[in-house]
Amino acid sequence: MKLPRIMLAAPASGSGKTLITCGILSALVNRGYRTASFKCGPDYIDPMFHSRVIGTRSGNLDTFFTEESVTRYLFGKAAREAEISVVEGVMGYYDGLAGISAKASSADVARALDIPVVLIVNCRGLSVSLLPLIQGFLEFEKPSRIQGIILNQVSEGMYPDLKRMVEERFPLKVLGYVPRLTDWTLESRHLGLVLPGEIEALQEKLHKLAERLEETLDLDAFLAMAVAASEFDYVAPEIPVLKNPGSVSVAVAEDEAFCFTYRDNLQLLEEMGARLVKFSPLHDRELPEGIRGLILSGGYPELHAKALSENTSMRTCVCRAIRGGLPCIAECGGFLYLHKSLEGADGKDYPLAGVLDARAYRREKLTRFGYVTLEALENQMLLETGMEIRGHEFHYWESESCGGSMRAKKPLRKRNWECVHGSGSLYAGFPHLFFYSNPIAAWNFLRKCEETPCMC
Repeated sequence: MKLPRIMLAAPASGSGKTLITCGILSALVNRGYRTASFKCGPDYIDPMFHSRVIGTRSGNLDTFFTEESVTRYLFGKAAREAEISVVEGVMGYYDGLAGISAKASSADVARALDIPVVLIVNCRGLSVSLLPLIQGFLEFEKPSRIQGIILNQVSEGMYPDLKRMVEERFPLKVLGYVPRLTDWTLESRHLGLVLPGEIEALQEKLHKLAERLEETLDLDAFLAMAVAASEFDYVAPEIPVLKNPGSVSVAVAEDEAFCFTYRDNLQLLEEMGARLVKFSPLHDRELPEGIRGLILSGGYPELHAKALSENTSMRTCVCRAIRGGLPCIAECGGFLYLHKSLEGADGKDYPLAGVLDARAYRREKLTRFGYVTLEALENQMLLETGMEIRGHEFHYWESESCGGSMRAKKPLRKRNWECVHGSGSLYAGFPHLFFYSNPIAAWNFLRKCEETPCMC
């Protein structure tokens, strides 16, 4: 089938990928296009920005988490509902596993999808040196799939000369430039960009950004490049389905404190027959009625520790339900919420759910970062002994008790460590899981939910 698609990548992080991607998505929506968006790699926040622009959740594409066939499926099933799909790269174009491989890089995703690539080059402090930089990216791996260039942080006066130099030397189309945007920046905090809901008048700013990019980018050429992408095919994997779809309700935490959840994880649970019910540990007083399972997503509980602690009825309800056997997956921020106490971002300790008799506290630097393969060291709810699932860690907070039910192994490195509190009804640990890396884990969770009586 024809699935118009294009990737926006860059030589390095900090080149302006997310800002320019959001501006282009906004411009495409303004033109009336049904648009799908994706982010390479294990990223939650950038897709949130995409979602605020296009009005639907953005997906992740990751060739460490999934085999090529599954990566193509996850892309294709979403892209077929759109007129154009825009993929935002991660880090530098060839930056992949362990910092020493191009595997799982943006380039690897581009290869798996056979997608045209537009390289965003930050030209601040560059002129002629722009040429060997581009040449290196074109020649490092062939085919590079790079077909276009966007020049970022370039003045209107300098742009024509840079465009001429690039197009005279390389078989590339320079699609325009982005001037220095002093009134439009994306702030960062300890886990990445500030959440889109925290940026004042985001939609208005995106609209203005789109108007500016309509003036400085050749979006017609951008669209033509996407339309010229090769035909695309994919095969849907076989997944099991509950005997009575919709009979198993699973509560999913979603609010300002718990917002890091992979779209594909939730969709897989729904395709297996689960009925997902959103709730807020911050604002609701109790868990939803009639649930048979619970997912406590990652996020920023440390920024809302006081409010979470003051909601005593919710944390008491969560503790009672989990200790009573309610199947629960608690990842990273959700794992922190289950602790007896949590050090908030303000440096004060706050009592929380108390499922785990341990304190969670802040470290001054990243404790563990990046991809992991998790091996079950004992039989537990998600996996039997020896089975594996893939995920990632990214956190500044630490726990007095990280658990020992699984062993996390870094790809292409020798480092490994024990983690996760795993039992017949609980997964609680720092690693974020990607269910499509081993759908058996999601299925085992739902089967456990199915045999558990309603507790709320």
